[in-house]
Amino acid sequence: MAVNSLGIRDFIDSNYQHFNAGELKKASNSLTKFIDNGGKIFITLAGAMSTARLGKTLAPLIKSGAVAGISCTGANLEEDIFLLVAESKYESIDDWRSLSSSDDTELLARQLNRVTDVCIPEDAAIREIEQAILPIWKNSSDEGKPHLPHEFFYKILKSGQLKIDGNSEDSWVLAAAQTDMPLFVPGWEDSTMGNIFASHVINSNVRSNTILGGINYMTKLATWYEAQETPLAFFQIGGGIAGDFPICVVPMLNQDLQREVPLWAWFCQISESSTSYGGYSGAPPNEKITWGKLSSETPKFVIESDATIVAPLIFAYVLDY
Repeated sequence: MAVNSLGIRDFIDSNYQHFNAGELKKASNSLTKFIDNGGKIFITLAGAMSTARLGKTLAPLIKSGAVAGISCTGANLEEDIFLLVAESKYESIDDWRSLSSSDDTELLARQLNRVTDVCIPEDAAIREIEQAILPIWKNSSDEGKPHLPHEFFYKILKSGQLKIDGNSEDSWVLAAAQTDMPLFVPGWEDSTMGNIFASHVINSNVRSNTILGGINYMTKLATWYEAQETPLAFFQIGGGIAGDFPICVVPMLNQDLQREVPLWAWFCQISESSTSYGGYSGAPPNEKITWGKLSSETPKFVIESDATIVAPLIFAYVLDY
């Protein structure tokens, strides 16, 4: 069969045999079987995956019903929506490794915030969202009714008042909002909109307790996890708080609360972190057994590669594009 006549699933099955490519195929095949047998995926997003446009494959995956929930950084939450409202204003940078400090200073003067090889426009993206969300923050503050960070974003997406500039089919946050999918955003304060919220607190425009924090997310996650009736696959993209925070809900429930909940039923991590440096992001799956997160029988995969390449391929494989 000619290469150009193969779908993504057949292409990967045929050509991805060894090393990280082989691990990608094994993980994709195993995850597909896991879902076919009634399981669902819990996805964690670190890095700049939204700006890398992961929504092109993640949004369809959410709409397919395969995703049970997502944990992400504040950056991934907001940057998906930045792209939704200002895609045509983004600028790609060729030969970005050759940029000088003067080149980046010029981008700053033009109010273009660079993420490697693409720039997020300050006014069209960031300030546009600030104008949309600030009245909702203020109203919540005035009424004394706090909400979790993502719930405010869900509200502006559902309001229908945003000026959509990008392809709404490519927005994973919009897909999540439309289905009220559980979303967990630990450390949201470490994001552009988190900084903007803090500035309005300093200016006495809103109260700091208007937005609920990480402990509220953990208690919500615990309640949600206990209520799940289907096995959950833990699919970790990158490392950091987006992955470390939710995976800990299992030992917290079992060890700290002395309850009995199942461990994560399947595990895969896409990462380039080096284990030898002692970082949690590069910890091999078996280390997680010692913390009561996985078991020796849990299917485990580690793909040491670029997540912007690997994740869309796995999602497309599952969707059988």
